[in-house]
Amino acid sequence: MTMRWLTPLHTLCRHLLAAGLVSLLWAPGAAWAGDQAFGAADEFERAGAQREEPLANAVRTALSAAINRSAPPVPVFADARQRDQFERWVSAAEQRLIKRKPDALVRREFLQTVWYEAKRARLDPTLVLGLIQVESGFRKHAISSVGARGYMQIMPFWVRAIGDGDTGRLFHLQTNIRFGCVILRHYLEVERGNMFLALGRYNGSRGRAEYPNAVFGAERRWHALINQGTQVADAGLSARR
Repeated sequence: MTMRWLTPLHTLCRHLLAAGLVSLLWAPGAAWAGDQAFGAADEFERAGAQREEPLANAVRTALSAAINRSAPPVPVFADARQRDQFERWVSAAEQRLIKRKPDALVRREFLQTVWYEAKRARLDPTLVLGLIQVESGFRKHAISSVGARGYMQIMPFWVRAIGDGDTGRLFHLQTNIRFGCVILRHYLEVERGNMFLALGRYNGSRGRAEYPNAVFGAERRWHALINQGTQVADAGLSARR
């Protein structure tokens, strides 16, 4: 019995080793088996409940302006190097989202929006991917037990505080990701640049390690797979030259 169970595992390890992925299989906190680390995020979902806190008028005005400033999620690049960096990130990341988002155009729009809104809020897009994985498992219409909605699990009170009051808009891709990024940036400034505390505040569990560690772990795994994806692409490009 033991040997029959281990044989597929040994075969899997050999394939992962050949692909340079074996370290990801045993990474602390990683889901077992490669695709599950990014496809089956359910076990990592820890949608929280941001706590409604009094906002100074100046803060409320600034947040509202950041939310309502209209701009399509089309990245603008200073030079060809920045554009290349974006294209490599999207190309590597979208391969890991095929099961969650089978449609290529939907994947592209999703990743472009994440990149745009993260950069707009001066956040790392890969961190935001990790946050989405932990919060909603990449489900657009996810609703938590406390009413948090969408990809980054926005609590409805935010729409009343700094939006137009229409909570249905939280199921719109760009609106939801923009709220999440603006809120996280706000918490990061409140916590004077301490991302650990900012993530805890975002989740309503400030000071506890479980949630920030889950997000940081997801971020590390995304970074590893994206970096590997870009290396594979580079190798393929070199081979064609």
